[in-house]
Amino acid sequence: MGTMQFQFNTNSSVMGTQNVAERIEAQVRQKLARFEDRLTRLEVHVTDVNSAKHGADDKHCTIEARPRGSRPIGVTGKASEVDAAARIAANTMAERLERIFGKAERHRRDPSPDKQI
Repeated sequence: MGTMQFQFNTNSSVMGTQNVAERIEAQVRQKLARFEDRLTRLEVHVTDVNSAKHGADDKHCTIEARPRGSRPIGVTGKASEVDAAARIAANTMAERLERIFGKAERHRRDPSPDKQI
């Protein structure tokens, strides 16, 4: 197994806060840690939708996860704070991965009912 790549992208207006990239990477990695060995990469995009005028939910955090041998999955969290947007996106991604990987696990484990006599 290779290690998972992590990529962080942002538009400059979000970077007002010190080490936002490290904070968000730590947060996303922690939330998705149990899936890391099944992902080839995680990409996080943070954007400030209307940087000039501050509005509600103008920070968007999109996480794209690439499961091994599968199509990439993307989710977006929106909030007025970058960290909150990242938390929402990470939670949504965890649920999506849980569904995808959980289903695969169940299929492997379940004895098929039609074999029972």
